[in-house]
Amino acid sequence: MRELILAMSMSLDGFVAGPEGDIQWVFSGDQEAMAWKVEKISSAGLHIMGSRSFRDMAAFWPTATGVFAPPMNQIPKAVFSKQGPAILMAAATAGSTPAGNAPAGQLQAGAESWAQAYVAGGDLAGEIGRLKAQGGKPIVAHGGAAFARSLIALNLVDEYALMIHPIALGRGLPIFADLPAPRPLELIGSKTFPRGTVAQVYRPA
Repeated sequence: MRELILAMSMSLDGFVAGPEGDIQWVFSGDQEAMAWKVEKISSAGLHIMGSRSFRDMAAFWPTATGVFAPPMNQIPKAVFSKQGPAILMAAATAGSTPAGNAPAGQLQAGAESWAQAYVAGGDLAGEIGRLKAQGGKPIVAHGGAAFARSLIALNLVDEYALMIHPIALGRGLPIFADLPAPRPLELIGSKTFPRGTVAQVYRPA
């Protein structure tokens, strides 16, 4: 049975995005921090995310370049959505009419994997259980915040890979807000990077 790793960037005060979803500060890390993130997401056999994150990523990554693009495009995906196959329309048009700040350009290797994503529309715990039972490399969950909160609340996360950035937001979107009770965690790894970002890896105690 494979494990589920929740990989998220967080502010010092525990938010994964600003009140309006702003995440520009997430990209402020140095090269060593970026390399750590790339290694973590490249270890996955499957990337999973909620529907909003899927739409944003499916519009961006197929034509993106840079160190994150190969693992994000080439590793299989699953999207958790009640929309059924309609959610894949966001990926089917990627590269033709890029949305938002998506880079226009040539489709990258593996770009088709977004349109081929598994759509998980059933009970969250049941779907995660089925994906874990498939075996292989770990599942890496990317969020967004509401999806991450649900995974955490249901105690489905086997490892928390948190990149803590040296910024306090004051307000924003938390991921530990829906815990039914306090949850002790064990720190199994920590690495500090030159610009003050700290990678913290925890497992349930």
